[in-house]
Amino acid sequence: MNRLIASPLLAALFMAASATATDAPPSHSGDATTWTTTWTASPQPLWAGDFVLPTNVPYNLWNQTLRQGARVSIGGHRMRVLLSNEYGTQPLRIGAARIARSEGDGRIASASDRVLTFGGKPSVTIPPGAPMLSDPVELDVAALGDVSVSLYLPEPTPPATFHWDARQTTWVGAGDQTGATAFKSDSTLSTRVFLAAIQVETVASARSVVALGDSITDGNGSTVDQNRRWPDFLARRLAGQNVAVLNAGISGARLLQDKMGSNALARFDRDVLAQPGVVAAVVLIGINDIGWNGTPFAPSDPAARADELIAGYRQLIARANTRGVRIIGATLTPFEGALQDTPLRGYYRTDKERVRQAINAWIRDSGEFDAVVDFDAAVRDPAHRVRFLPAYDSGDHLHPGDAGYQAMADSIDLDALLGDAPAVAIRHAD
Repeated sequence: MNRLIASPLLAALFMAASATATDAPPSHSGDATTWTTTWTASPQPLWAGDFVLPTNVPYNLWNQTLRQGARVSIGGHRMRVLLSNEYGTQPLRIGAARIARSEGDGRIASASDRVLTFGGKPSVTIPPGAPMLSDPVELDVAALGDVSVSLYLPEPTPPATFHWDARQTTWVGAGDQTGATAFKSDSTLSTRVFLAAIQVETVASARSVVALGDSITDGNGSTVDQNRRWPDFLARRLAGQNVAVLNAGISGARLLQDKMGSNALARFDRDVLAQPGVVAAVVLIGINDIGWNGTPFAPSDPAARADELIAGYRQLIARANTRGVRIIGATLTPFEGALQDTPLRGYYRTDKERVRQAINAWIRDSGEFDAVVDFDAAVRDPAHRVRFLPAYDSGDHLHPGDAGYQAMADSIDLDALLGDAPAVAIRHAD
């Protein structure tokens, strides 16, 4: 089994070597091409109003346009968009849709504005439970380029399929503003609505890596609108290598149970195995299974058991192996003192810490994953190993801040991640 722990020196050398790399879109000179997902936001259903966290979306959207930004991982000449009505109970009417290069703050580069069509038509009705893929449009977007997708909703539309923790501003304005260069916003959302993926036509040799996780993968604690989640930093490291990095994190997600999204076993096919060109998945999930019980999140849930979580990981491993996808186990990051100054006090307890330690020991030493990335070792305080290093802590003692997310991404050995070469087993100093 490979260890995906790179020393700080090796990480620094790689970052310096890759800083000048660019990811030019494939040419039209006859090179074989394929469609590859370059960005994702895992769909979630709305939860009931009695849950401790608000959904942060209105009851209905009506005669309004949503403009949502996204940073792609790999670039290309042609793009298409995947919308989702997965959790809707009624048809979803999209009156108009466009994609363009983003200039920030809700603005787009007008010359890049493209109408999205669906079967040649500028509007579409998406059945309940269904996704809908747009027709391709000619649009040059470089690796790590920012795009905006604008959706006009002409009818009363409950946002039944959304992504709660976008870490990106969604602009909401009256009427059909899909083609507006400067968006006139009446309000903003901190969520994504109906936008599930962006695909790009790129070289046939392109590959993708999926980060499957919870809020620590979704980027909670990172700076909003700055793309500083750990998968974002990983995408920067891989820029120029035609490797897409897809973020399948859902804040509040659990390995074995639902609430803020489906459990990882239920969504593994949709979010990981169904992605075109997927070669590897990094699994960082389980801390909410451990921490939620006895809090307002899940006051009556039984205490998590390490053997039950390990059985869940083994299911993911078996399913990935069946599809020839490398599966990388990530150790659970420290959480002593997590959310202690909030109504969710009790998320951390010493008995819960023992479960985390047992799971991490199994991830590191069992040999069942194809490789291991020791995120715990990358971000913990050497002087107090059950807590984050203060410089890496967002302040809530559960989520890293920007520097912590970068440290996590920098700790990954890229050759072992992609299966290109064996990695040297290098441990972080304790």
